[in-house]
Amino acid sequence: MQTTLPLPFSKNDPWLAPLAGWTDLPFRILCREYGASVCFTEMVSAKGLIYNNPGSYELLETVKEKDDPLVVQLCGSEPIVMEEAIQKLMEKGFSLFDCNMGCSVHKVTKNGSGASLLKDVDNALNLASAMIHTAGVGRVGFKLRLGWEESKEVWHTIAKELEKLGAGWVTLHPRTAKQGFTGTPRWEKLAELKSLVSIPVVASGDLFLASDGLRCLQETGVDTVMYARGALKDPSVFYNHKALISGKPEEEASAKKLFKLISRHIELAQKYHNPHISLLKMRTNIPRYTRHLEGSKQLRVKVIFSKSWHELKNILSEFFQVRLNDPNLSL
Repeated sequence: MQTTLPLPFSKNDPWLAPLAGWTDLPFRILCREYGASVCFTEMVSAKGLIYNNPGSYELLETVKEKDDPLVVQLCGSEPIVMEEAIQKLMEKGFSLFDCNMGCSVHKVTKNGSGASLLKDVDNALNLASAMIHTAGVGRVGFKLRLGWEESKEVWHTIAKELEKLGAGWVTLHPRTAKQGFTGTPRWEKLAELKSLVSIPVVASGDLFLASDGLRCLQETGVDTVMYARGALKDPSVFYNHKALISGKPEEEASAKKLFKLISRHIELAQKYHNPHISLLKMRTNIPRYTRHLEGSKQLRVKVIFSKSWHELKNILSEFFQVRLNDPNLSL
């Protein structure tokens, strides 16, 4: 089936993965400023949308001119529920969607959602058909794992049928659900998938550095890659990805670079998110960003116990003043 391509699919267009608890509006804008070509919302419960759960709708906060193209990732197990959720989202102006068929977390799979869909291929395809029929051909992607367990891999069957139904793209994390994030992702399965379908294939799984993304592209032939934990550790992974593609070297995570990145993230978090929640998130983000710098362990202790934006900024200013030899440096 012929599909439209409303998203950029190229080696020079890295994507930011949907990450529950982390890919909020400030983080997405930050990643876009560093080169992310496509971003996803956090995983949104389809039932939460239908029952007007405020928390579900909070995950949809966006600013069109700064957060586009945006894909809403939905989680659910019932075709009629997914169809109604997409209808609600389309009424609000959203037009691109992704179905989570890969999350292996128990609170998701116990209800038949996420990777549990891989145990019931018929239901998974009925659900996919309902979503595509509602949103339109080429407007829905699907994020898969190899299968629930190694002896029951179904990715190839599902992927071929998704293409027939009119899926816009398919993303594969080449581990089974039972593996979680253990073991080694089987990149050879990405190459097999690329040869199996004609719709775009996006790679996911253990892409921690831009060099990992480039190697994955070279070894598998996929259309693009999706950074998840790599982006959490360093949102500039997208800048480095594009640098490597163009033949330039990756930038080192210097104190100067990190001060600029952290300053911008704080600015966006204060502007676009709940002040209390964004402060709590920032107390986790900053230790990840600064983990390679001397004194990072001591900084982490101070940061996680900070109780206000003012205190956090003072801690960071003092830390970077020493490392950048600038006593006037402040956030």
